[in-house]
Amino acid sequence: MNATTAQTESPSAIRRIALVQVASPDAESPAERIERVEQLLRQHEGVDLFVLPELWSAGYFAFDRYDERAETLDGPTVEMGRRVARDLGAAVHLGSIVERGADGALHNTAVLIDARGRIAQTYRKIHVFGYQSLESQLLRPGGSLSVVPGPLGETASTTCYDLRFPGLWQELSARGAETVVVPAAWPAARREHWRLLTQARAVEHQVWVLACNACGTQGEGAGAVALGGFSRVVDPSGRVVAECGDGEEVLVVEVDASRVAEVRAEFPVIADRLSGEAYTALSADPGAEARG
Repeated sequence: MNATTAQTESPSAIRRIALVQVASPDAESPAERIERVEQLLRQHEGVDLFVLPELWSAGYFAFDRYDERAETLDGPTVEMGRRVARDLGAAVHLGSIVERGADGALHNTAVLIDARGRIAQTYRKIHVFGYQSLESQLLRPGGSLSVVPGPLGETASTTCYDLRFPGLWQELSARGAETVVVPAAWPAARREHWRLLTQARAVEHQVWVLACNACGTQGEGAGAVALGGFSRVVDPSGRVVAECGDGEEVLVVEVDASRVAEVRAEFPVIADRLSGEAYTALSADPGAEARG
């Protein structure tokens, strides 16, 4: 496991972010993986925010195990994150878990824990994935969005496939998001899409994008899937501040929380943007204004 550090030039409002890019090998049980990741997090003191990948404890492609590996918000993955957050005084974005809701339905749920060990935010993935995946058959999509205070300003969560839907991101930035966390299990086969979209969303909405992807291989034989890795921190101007490789790695990055305000003041695209309703209301008749 490698650990690398990158630093921005600005000395003000510095926060230390750790992207924890881990694999979920089939031979390792969720309990073993949770224990391993807990020890890994505890090796990195002085971090303000840890970020983990999508469904790392259950294993994204372990579709036949979702039901048995589902947990509630007081289950083993969340409890581990709460312990680490309290002990290290760091916020922990746990990536996501297979959550069993009160009605028994399963969700792909991202969880943000604050530095006192309290659940600060949950987000049930809205765009569940169907292409060469059973996620959309097994998991129920969420129906809410939130933006909450975090170490790097007002913070929202999205998950993996959500990267492909700019309307969701426009709504998050309209609600005040300054940082968007993106846990993912994005395959290596579409890695260039991952790199393109993480930068595009940062540029469009002038937000920090903290994108933590899974790595390694899940499944066996013809069904094996190589995960893409290349977790990255992208600043509000679209610059990639730091990026992992394709293996397990903890990337610790120092970033300036004031960067969003600087970028938005310098190039005020957010101020010039119309609301979603205003775009919808535009006439489809190309000659309407001329005739009026």
